[in-house]
Amino acid sequence: MMKRNGTNNLKLLIISALVAVFGLTSSSNLWAASGTEGEEKEGGDTEFIMHHIQDDYQWHIVTLGHTHVTIPLPVIIYDYEEGLKVFMSSDFYDEHHEPIAHGGYMISHGKLLKVGEEHHDEGHEAMVEEHHGEGSTAEDHHEGDSAGFLDLSITKNVASLLLSVVLLLVVFMSVAKRYKQGVGAPRGMQSFFEPIIVFIRDDIAKTNIGADKYERFMPYLLTLFFFILFNNLLGLTPGAANLTGNIAVTMCLALFTFFITQFNGKKAYWGHIFATPGVPLPLRPIILIVEVIGIFTKPISLTLRLFASITAGHIVVLAIIGLGFILNNVAVGVVGTLFSVVITVIEILVALIQAYVFTLFSSMYIGQAVDDGHH
Repeated sequence: MMKRNGTNNLKLLIISALVAVFGLTSSSNLWAASGTEGEEKEGGDTEFIMHHIQDDYQWHIVTLGHTHVTIPLPVIIYDYEEGLKVFMSSDFYDEHHEPIAHGGYMISHGKLLKVGEEHHDEGHEAMVEEHHGEGSTAEDHHEGDSAGFLDLSITKNVASLLLSVVLLLVVFMSVAKRYKQGVGAPRGMQSFFEPIIVFIRDDIAKTNIGADKYERFMPYLLTLFFFILFNNLLGLTPGAANLTGNIAVTMCLALFTFFITQFNGKKAYWGHIFATPGVPLPLRPIILIVEVIGIFTKPISLTLRLFASITAGHIVVLAIIGLGFILNNVAVGVVGTLFSVVITVIEILVALIQAYVFTLFSSMYIGQAVDDGHH
């Protein structure tokens, strides 16, 4: 018994240490960023918060003094006049990590813009400084054009998406291989993921879709749950992308649920929408409008719930850590860093809950669509 308690305490200490490292690493990144920008910006500049949660054309890892440690990503452009162009994101920044034009394009405030080459020679840069003050650049005063080309770049979120897909394939192909081998008692990763898979099958799919219909939707529900869970947790690691905090990603997931629901809708499902039973005939047009609106509010609610929960959690952690830098107070920074560790633990719980909630509501919507209506 004492040995078991010792093992449990060791596991708890390891988990606590990892969470603390995540919190402290995040705070060190912000400290480095504030150190490089504090000379130019005074007061409560919170631009770094949005920088950490938005998508980008490069994968920023950490800032050490004036050195930015980044992973350059491919910038793929299909210009409607000049055809396909491929660059690396590092081509759009100078040695001081300031944005510059390259190949007729530039990255400004996280957006890819098409600009003329004549606006980025040395003479033009000098003219901009003369008219707008020292330190001004052409990027600050020249309007780029976001039209005329198709952006196919591998951004930070896209790279994170591909990374999570590879991780999911490696994990679950390993688990599936053990099942194919006919191994009796689950071990390793199999023992960890099997209870979760059984939970999704018995308490989500069977309960909401039905014991005779759930099997065909299990691959989708399992993929949905683990994709959201993995990316929620990856988003909590220092320097990671905020994939599930991107509304375009959550909208795509919600649209998958939406189309699966509508394409599998049975007669009872559509009958309830277009001819709601028990409603007097004069009120049916009003109820029809309400039901049709309800079809589209479901994916909207799925989209916004996941997006808002994940994004809000990241903003809270970054804001608490950054409070010490904004107030320029060491004590506030230390307390904020410690408090952010607690918030990080809550974020881990939110990551689990949001994966569960998204999968639960998806199964409920699908269950309503495939219901035969025989009660």
